[in-house]
Amino acid sequence: MKLGGLRTRLLLAFSLLVVITAATVAGGAYVQSRTVILQQAQDATARVLVDKATALYPLGPLPPGDGTLSRISGELSDRELSSLVLYADRASGNQQMRALISPELRERVRSGNVAWQRVEADGTPTLVVGTRFTVLLPGGQQRDSGIEAYIARSMAPEAKSIDELATRAWLIGGVALVFAIGLALLAARGVLRPVRELGDAARRLGKGDLRARISVRGSDELAGVARTFNETAEALERHVGELERMESDARRFVADVSHELRTPLAAMTAVADVLEQEAANLPGDAGRAAKMSIEETHNLTRLVNDLIEVSRFDAGAAALALEEVEVAEVVTASLRIRGWTGEVEGELPSGIFAGLDPRRVDVIVANLVGNALRHGEKPVSLRLSEAGEWIILEVSDRGPGLAPEVLPHVFDRFYKADSARARSGGSGLGLAIAWENARLHGGTLSAANGIDGGAVFTLRLPRQGATA
Repeated sequence: MKLGGLRTRLLLAFSLLVVITAATVAGGAYVQSRTVILQQAQDATARVLVDKATALYPLGPLPPGDGTLSRISGELSDRELSSLVLYADRASGNQQMRALISPELRERVRSGNVAWQRVEADGTPTLVVGTRFTVLLPGGQQRDSGIEAYIARSMAPEAKSIDELATRAWLIGGVALVFAIGLALLAARGVLRPVRELGDAARRLGKGDLRARISVRGSDELAGVARTFNETAEALERHVGELERMESDARRFVADVSHELRTPLAAMTAVADVLEQEAANLPGDAGRAAKMSIEETHNLTRLVNDLIEVSRFDAGAAALALEEVEVAEVVTASLRIRGWTGEVEGELPSGIFAGLDPRRVDVIVANLVGNALRHGEKPVSLRLSEAGEWIILEVSDRGPGLAPEVLPHVFDRFYKADSARARSGGSGLGLAIAWENARLHGGTLSAANGIDGGAVFTLRLPRQGATA
């Protein structure tokens, strides 16, 4: 049972409520019953003393003699009661009772009241009750006789009854606690089952299972939550299905259009190549128009090729053709083909071999270096290194770097960081294609800003290649 969970809180709440209720009821009943038992014992003992003292009249001549004191103490005693009669410095009866009579009790008795006090006698609770005798004078007046009478009785039966009450109170509290735990477990089971089902369904929904539903039981608030969840899941399934259909249609449209454009673009490229040879001989505006047409034809060709490549990634049709190659040779060849050897500072140690797809690595290098040359500032640097089972290639420039708001989107498709870099005619797909090729190898491609300024792109590829 999870500490701090709903089940634990329900158990604690029910248990605390029942324990407080049981303690209040049982405690109140115990205190009231204890008070009644003790009060009845005190009243009964006081009545016995008063009745026996009344039966002793007339007391005889005053001051009383030893015989009178003995007679009084004898009449007051029985099997349950011990007595002690005091007059001045004389006493008659159970002398051990002197230790039970406190000065406060004697003071109340001398004031003419029937007084009592509970004390401990050899570990036994004992009740001591005292009174003072008076004599009736001619004319109806009363005078203090100076005789004090005390009786003591054991309160063991009452103490036993009180202990039984306490035991019953504890027993009632224990039974109530067990009952509360049982009720709490039943309540927790009824409450937690739909909550647990809701949590499981929410986790399944979060993992992409849009058909996750929960059973609706009853008509309470939890049932309302279940119905709302099911309705939300159904609406989400419909919307996601519609979005997936629209995305699939869009991808198919782009792929179809790109493939359909390849044939006319091939013809246009051939015409552009012929026109490029004659463009230098064309006068004025005709020459400029020819050069612009040639450049835009090449740009359109690159865009269509990039779109076809992206459509392959989206369709899952992109595959690796792995070869054991020397990484420095692949990178150097990529720079040499594009005429960038003199524009890039390379730190490309030989002897680093890896199982890679040379064509896709060439695409990555071409996009990263081309991006640095177009948008950054020279010198552009390449640094090849190895770390365990990984090959690391860093491409850096000395430009203004990437703005913080650009970094999260630099590999997004069709994203152009116009606010941070010089405006260009690129399609915005180059870095996205490079990222996809790195992922296809089982590697990573990340962007950051260097310590000395400029953008730094770091490519990490596994040495042994990866499955797509």
